[in-house]
Amino acid sequence: MIIQTGMRTDIPAFYSKWLINRIKEGFVLVRNPYNPLQVTRYHLSPDVVDLIVFCTKNPGPMLPYMEMLESYGQYWFVTITPYGKDIEPNVPKKEKVMDDLKRLSDLVGVESVGWRYDPILVNDIYSAERHLETFEKMSAALCDYTKTCVISFIDIYKKVERNFPKAREVSKKDRILLGKAMIRIAKKYGMVVKPCAEGDELAYYGADCSGWMTVNTFETAIHANLDVPKRKKNQRNGQCACLLGVDIGTYDTCGHLCKYCYANSDALLVKENMRKHDPASPFLLGASLSGDVIHEAQQKSWIDSQIRLGI
Repeated sequence: MIIQTGMRTDIPAFYSKWLINRIKEGFVLVRNPYNPLQVTRYHLSPDVVDLIVFCTKNPGPMLPYMEMLESYGQYWFVTITPYGKDIEPNVPKKEKVMDDLKRLSDLVGVESVGWRYDPILVNDIYSAERHLETFEKMSAALCDYTKTCVISFIDIYKKVERNFPKAREVSKKDRILLGKAMIRIAKKYGMVVKPCAEGDELAYYGADCSGWMTVNTFETAIHANLDVPKRKKNQRNGQCACLLGVDIGTYDTCGHLCKYCYANSDALLVKENMRKHDPASPFLLGASLSGDVIHEAQQKSWIDSQIRLGI
């Protein structure tokens, strides 16, 4: 099975010690975000966890613990954008994050690292021209360490609308202009652009619109076939083909406080929640409650050991 760590918060950036403690103890407890007293216990043994997926803006705090992850398949998506403290107030300097991506790639392999340049927003400061200039520089710096670049354009969710009222959707004209140019630049440096939840709009120009967190992506990373159970298709505007896996994160706990974030509802709540974090707890946030109902997850390895003949 697949454990996902990054759709609700940034575990490598803020909770790396906690995750390593969970791996040492062999399990994690996760609250249902819509029914907090409903808790699921997931075993973290590599016998049942085939792959851990990381989505992070700062992999650096996890790098000292990489030996603890050697028994697991891994895929790392590292987000590096052109934005400054006005948009991403607590994200480290881009040069530092790029250096850490390179270290990751050397440790886990180029097929297990992807670069996310998203979400793309356009305004007077971050013009289309500035995006393309920065994208070219980053592509040149990262091309030997990843072959995948995921892009998306900002979605104005309710949380985004509240926390970033000046944000505007990117026009179709700018989406095509930017997408077409980014695809050309990425190809120049040996990378493939994979749009996230953008439909097939950029397929004509050479983008891979099949999804970015797909079964094929993960099979390539772990060099094995996965027999994934039948599941309901993941939906994001009806355009997502990704295999997200089980997420062990918690909403409203990401300290980056990026203005475009869909996972944080309020900066003050995030700061309050982060004070409740205990690296020794089986929960990322807080501890057990008297009314908790703990459910044992049904888990097994998805690795398909059958030999397949190419026909």
